[in-house]
Amino acid sequence: MAATKDVLGTSGVLIASTDPDRLVAWYRAALEPLGAVWQEHMLLVAGGMYVGFDGRDDIEGKPAEPGRHMVNLTVTDIRAAETHLNTLGVTWVRPVEDVGDGVWFSTVTDPDGNFLQFIQVPGEGR
Repeated sequence: MAATKDVLGTSGVLIASTDPDRLVAWYRAALEPLGAVWQEHMLLVAGGMYVGFDGRDDIEGKPAEPGRHMVNLTVTDIRAAETHLNTLGVTWVRPVEDVGDGVWFSTVTDPDGNFLQFIQVPGEGR
């Protein structure tokens, strides 16, 4: 069977919570100052990706393995993102770190304990 190319496109991620309103408020505070735009029931970020939110009653508390799934966002200035996130009192799982070749990583937790990773790559998102 021949491979089909150009089928996939950019979409997004849906984050489920027992308290989605709390997550919406947190993500808006964290991401809108960095360029995300609230649109009806989701945050739109660069490249057409969205972060959506859903209330669920079939989940509990914090994820048992929060590193299993990470929301990854590229930023053009990770230090500016770090400064902003610090004003929110975020918990850093991985402080901003230069991993070489101009690539920077950092990871914070959202109020439910999910991991949100910020990545700066030379030329990305510019």
